[in-house]
Amino acid sequence: MLGVVPSPTLVSDAVADRLNTFIEKMRAESAEYGPDAAALIDSAADTLVGGKRLRARFCHAGWEGVARWHGRPAAESTALWDVCAALEIFQSAALVHDDLIDNSDTRRGRPAAHRALERSHRESGWWGDAAAFGRSSAILLGDLLVAWSDDLFEDAVAALPHAASVRREYARMRRDVTVGQFLDIAEESAWSVNASDSHVERALRVVSLKSARYSIEQPLVLGASIADAEADQVLALRGFGHPLGMAFQLRDDVLGVFGDTSVTGKPAGDDLREGKRTVLVALSRQTLGASTRNLFDQMLGDPDLTPEQIEFLQATISASGALDRVEAMISEYALEADRALTGARLDDAAVNDLRDLARAATVRAA
Repeated sequence: MLGVVPSPTLVSDAVADRLNTFIEKMRAESAEYGPDAAALIDSAADTLVGGKRLRARFCHAGWEGVARWHGRPAAESTALWDVCAALEIFQSAALVHDDLIDNSDTRRGRPAAHRALERSHRESGWWGDAAAFGRSSAILLGDLLVAWSDDLFEDAVAALPHAASVRREYARMRRDVTVGQFLDIAEESAWSVNASDSHVERALRVVSLKSARYSIEQPLVLGASIADAEADQVLALRGFGHPLGMAFQLRDDVLGVFGDTSVTGKPAGDDLREGKRTVLVALSRQTLGASTRNLFDQMLGDPDLTPEQIEFLQATISASGALDRVEAMISEYALEADRALTGARLDDAAVNDLRDLARAATVRAA
């Protein structure tokens, strides 16, 4: 087997280098647009600072598992790193729009993009409604980031002999996450007209489309496709990536209710204020008495919930047994993912890296 698995820092540094190169190119090409456009470019660059680079790491691990198994060049190609960077740009686009949809004030402990743009409007002394400007600009900022992601991705894969398969996976990823985002929004209203015993299934569909495929499965397959993976290798990576992605999002759902603000960078109980109809919520409702369930439904989604009300909802969810059930689901999905790697024709060191990534994705506080 060739080489060693790079550390998360090395992957992050390599992606950061490609992002910086691309941003400088965008700045140069946008110079003719004037100073206001330059501020938008700066806002886009700001969204790319920080984060776990999880999608880039899974993309790299997918490439490595296949490339090293087949004894292909040990050095990562520019194409691979650019696709990793493109994934991170697309993730930033999704977060900008997600924060706008959820009316979130913060992201990674800093103002969310629409809030930063709102503040810029005020500080510049511009005329009109600063909040409206922030919201409208954030829509366009997210769109710009999607365009950047496509630009970088297309340049990266253009010369690959198997570019078509990489493009197909990237296109599917974009469709899946967009539909998943819509279903997530829709469920905040649609739950009221659907039978309670369907809520878990509906929530799991959102988890699959919005997060499991997009966060882990598809980045893995993209990396493997760049390495010209064979069908059984792609199947093994999907068998690992999808259940791990489910566990990853369920962990996010737990943190969205019980997470430590100082660690997550988001207000405690943020998902409760936003009215997220997660698996955690669906399971809670199954065991609540009618009066408690009605109160639970009335409180969920109230943006002005007090800390005491948040604590009440947290206690209700815990007492219902839903938290324990979700923790059990996370463990089951993680085990399913691990089993998919057994006997797979993938590089041993890369498999170890995937198992490390699985632990990082499921056993975390942020």
